[in-house]
Amino acid sequence: MADQTPLLEVRGLKTYFFTRRGTVKAVDGVSFSLAPGETLAVVGESGSGKSVTALSILRLVPEPAGRIVGGEVLLDGQDVLKLKRREMRRVRGSRISMVLQDPMTSLNPAFSVGDQVGEVVKLHQGVVGGELRRRVVDALSRLKIPSAEHRLADYPHQMSGGMRQRVCGAIALSCQPRLLIADEPTTSLDVTIQAQFLELLREIQERFHISVVFITHDFGIVAATAHKVAVMYAGKIVEIGTTEEIFDNPVHPYTEALLRCVPRSDRLEGRLVDIPGQPPDLANLAPGCSFAPRCPRAMDRCWEAYPPEVEISTGHVTNCWLAVKAP
Repeated sequence: MADQTPLLEVRGLKTYFFTRRGTVKAVDGVSFSLAPGETLAVVGESGSGKSVTALSILRLVPEPAGRIVGGEVLLDGQDVLKLKRREMRRVRGSRISMVLQDPMTSLNPAFSVGDQVGEVVKLHQGVVGGELRRRVVDALSRLKIPSAEHRLADYPHQMSGGMRQRVCGAIALSCQPRLLIADEPTTSLDVTIQAQFLELLREIQERFHISVVFITHDFGIVAATAHKVAVMYAGKIVEIGTTEEIFDNPVHPYTEALLRCVPRSDRLEGRLVDIPGQPPDLANLAPGCSFAPRCPRAMDRCWEAYPPEVEISTGHVTNCWLAVKAP
């Protein structure tokens, strides 16, 4: 990864949902950058803001309740949040693509596999006829779907879960985007098929030098695929760093707690460790650190003000009062 010029820069991104219960701050000041060919894993409990961050990058936040209220999303230096709707439609699929976690809800059961993959190529690159068929077969073959030419007329229900997820991958990668967002794409797959799909994504990423934002709960996937890790809690990134730094030197108590929840071969006795309590109500956040009610090391000031950003080492940053040196 010699080229470290950011492909993607997210700066102070804020996405709120305006409901009768109040304003839900689903994403509240998220910032990170991603170099070409680099993989960033975004981890955290359900409701931490991972998927909404991904949808915000693609400007697919459900309206009218959801709105991006602040920040920048720079793709090759261009703020996609300032693009017109028609211009943004050209970006999706061609420069940024997304693979969702459930292929049965991502794929349309009424259309064949060939039609669904071909639609993206036709829309973004204007290819038709025999050339379109060839491109679709190439896209399916790239995802190692056997007998790709004979599967064009198949419908999603005629394929296994692993094959359906590969079709979703073929759709996302058919126009060779610069950035791929994978939102827990292996959740519905068994362990063996999951490993095959991840290895396939890694091969394609290296071949085409694609940057990947990988949203997951699985730290095993993080260790195997990611260059950097961003830990999210209550709409904020509470710690970010290289995979090695996060695994070997976690600083934020929430990061430490997530890592303790992972089953380990050297810790076979006893029960799995859980994180006590529940994530906060994002429509009614208290002052201070949102993790304080669940943190065993919380101090008085943790309840009073949100901690500042502290750099632990180059590229390793956290927001935690425990990392703030006393004056």
